[in-house]
Amino acid sequence: MAIKIIIVVLFIGVLLSLSSGLYFLLKDFGNTESQRLKAALGVRVILAAALLAAVYYGISSGQLSNQAPWDKRLHQQSTTGAE
Repeated sequence: MAIKIIIVVLFIGVLLSLSSGLYFLLKDFGNTESQRLKAALGVRVILAAALLAAVYYGISSGQLSNQAPWDKRLHQQSTTGAE
């Protein structure tokens, strides 16, 4: 359950960084000395990498699973039990 909370927090962080980057882009338009947009991009890249790592860890540890109806493994399990 903790991995899901971490993933949600990281996703919200990515969205906040994206919105702050948009704000800095619009506010600092024409100001070549401002580094705020670059910093927002750097934070967003780091948060996105952490988000991908958290999802990978969750899937590899078994805390996250795929329950899509088109997943072959799930489909085979449901059909073998019906026979």
